Amino acid sequence: MSSYDYDLFVIGGGSGGVRAARVAASLGKKVAIAEEYRYGGTCVIRGCVPKKLFVYASQFHEHFEDAAGFGWTVGRSSFDWKKLVAAKDAEIARLEGLYKKGLAGANAEILETRAELVDAHSVRLVKTGQTVTAKTIVIATGGRPNPHVALPGHELCISSNDAFHLEELPKSIVIAGGGYIAVEFANIFHGLGVATTLIYRGAEILSRFDEDLRRGLHEAMVAKGIRILCHDTLQQLSKTDDGLVLETLNSGTLQADVVMLALGRDPNTEGLGLEAAGVAIDERGAIIVDDYSRTNVENIYALGDVTNRVQLTPVAIHEAMCFIETEYKNNPTRPDHDLIPTAVFSQPEIGTVGLSEEEAGKRYGELEVYRAQFRPLKATLSGRSERMIMKLIVDAASRKVVGAHILGHDAGEMAQLLGVTLKAGCTKDDFDRTMALHPTAAEELVTMYAPSYRIRDGQRL
Repeated sequence: MSSYDYDLFVIGGGSGGVRAARVAASLGKKVAIAEEYRYGGTCVIRGCVPKKLFVYASQFHEHFEDAAGFGWTVGRSSFDWKKLVAAKDAEIARLEGLYKKGLAGANAEILETRAELVDAHSVRLVKTGQTVTAKTIVIATGGRPNPHVALPGHELCISSNDAFHLEELPKSIVIAGGGYIAVEFANIFHGLGVATTLIYRGAEILSRFDEDLRRGLHEAMVAKGIRILCHDTLQQLSKTDDGLVLETLNSGTLQADVVMLALGRDPNTEGLGLEAAGVAIDERGAIIVDDYSRTNVENIYALGDVTNRVQLTPVAIHEAMCFIETEYKNNPTRPDHDLIPTAVFSQPEIGTVGLSEEEAGKRYGELEVYRAQFRPLKATLSGRSERMIMKLIVDAASRKVVGAHILGHDAGEMAQLLGVTLKAGCTKDDFDRTMALHPTAAEELVTMYAPSYRIRDGQRL
């Protein structure tokens, strides 16, 4: 008989923690999981899911406009922010219920409390003060927005968490940051009729993405009416009767009703008792793990954003399943972080998998780059001027496709399928042998027969 209260104790009720707890419990292990806020984590409660619902909402004004080109007469339209927030809240509550239902169905004990480590095998439940023990502990507490406390007036700003619960839709907003969260919310608020400014210290938004897509999206956003200030930062904020006043490094004084800081996310490790348990963290506060998600303390694992490896929900779930294989099925399994499809739900979308042109140029001696830019069929009648961009990056020696990048409608959906293709190791010849599906935008991926240009030793030919 075990001398511990639980075989497994999971701290954090996000996608990774819930998956680990539910599957372990279904294998007959005695499992408890603790979450201090709401089950579902960042993705379900204050991230991917509500954000995508807001993206859909923000697109309708363009849909109404496009309809005229196809013969529809659309009457006067109006938008109700409170109705959107209420509908979003109802859906999030439904999903949270499903997470709890799955845990309960597997006989995992659901604890609604903050949990902190006391030592390598002991956890204190803050709500009751009770201390429980576990043979194995999984930390899956995710991340949180960086509050940027060095910025004078930072307390006047909101984060992406707060954006889902604004009582009123502002007339104007300034968003600081150039990553996918900043870019997505800039498009959301603009689509809902808010005067939107994006301010970013870098030379171009979305620093880790392919350069063509970054420039293409920037141009599309500006054409829609979003103001983008690159090579600039906020210096300080103050509040007046007319709203917020922002002093910038290079653009003078700005005014806005709301300022959002989207300046990165930090691992959520503060006050968890990691030092008491002997768990090592890095300089950013992320828990250090090995290839199997095990910390330096043998019986403690960490999954998902708290490890600051790849901050994506499906990755946390994958890491949880690898933990199950390693700990409970005698099948040590390393998480596979290679060739992860990624989407930015901007307007237009970005979908990408594999290496950017810049990254591939550093890794391979010679590349073939296939690039197409075109106006999608729908835009011919709607009258929109936006363009789609599609790129395939090919290692010239092996003919293997090492990167695929799309800017345009449904780019995320295409990137998911391209993820299978690249994971299977398909070559450009495989693409060329595939029959096109006409008329679609995706057919361009299999009809780019001649390279647009080559890159040898980092130089375009």
